[in-house]
Amino acid sequence: MAILGLRTAIYKVGDIKKATAWYAKAFEIAPYFEEEGYVGFNVAGYELGLQPEPNPTTDKTENVINYWGVDDIAGRYQHFLDLGATPHEPPTNVGGALEVATVKDPWGNIIGLIYNPDFKL
Repeated sequence: MAILGLRTAIYKVGDIKKATAWYAKAFEIAPYFEEEGYVGFNVAGYELGLQPEPNPTTDKTENVINYWGVDDIAGRYQHFLDLGATPHEPPTNVGGALEVATVKDPWGNIIGLIYNPDFKL
């Protein structure tokens, strides 16, 4: 198979130091790699990357959304809001047990959350 699966989700941020601190709290994990031009977090075997934005803006497109798996979508959604994220789409059942939600980080990036008990690696 030519495509091996998702490896990295990158969020562009206007202030990489503040974003590093915010994402560490939001995902409850310290970065494993931290340089001026890139910060990497290992989130359960998946890469969450932060890159500095040359022309910072919070007005970002919504054409691609990465969903991070959670066991408690309402609790995690509220956790992100408590840290300063803004609501984008509240937790919604999209069929069966599948639930999704999205928030915007302080830099305007959409963070997707998904509860999917049927997904297995």
